Amino acid sequence: QVQLVESGGGLVQAGDSLRLSCAASGRTFSTYSMGWFRQAPGKERDFVAAISRSGGNTGYADSVKGRFSISRDNAKNTVYLQMNSLKPEDMAVYYCAARTPPRFSSNVYYTAGYDYWGQGTQVTVSS
Repeated sequence: QVQLVESGGGLVQAGDSLRLSCAASGRTFSTYSMGWFRQAPGKERDFVAAISRSGGNTGYADSVKGRFSISRDNAKNTVYLQMNSLKPEDMAVYYCAARTPPRFSSNVYYTAGYDYWGQGTQVTVSS
């Protein structure tokens, strides 16, 4: 079991940057693949980025490739999402999630592939 708490959201202008953080409790953070998802008003929760246990593998949604970067610091039990060149289309509540299976598979791209979720942090991008 792991508890996840996101932070770092806020209001920014288009073209600005934000770094989201997800702090995890427990002793087993390094055993989880981690993901970031986002949900805009009236929309379903969509995949943004994922990272393997050691950070050696990452994956991104096409809409954020080249702009967002996921990373993790297992010593700090924290996963990050660096968001650059933000667009109004990026406005959403961003959630981090933990996946129990150690294998970094295609399941990391789907909400059903994760076992634990944070409460989310709001990112607002004005044009």
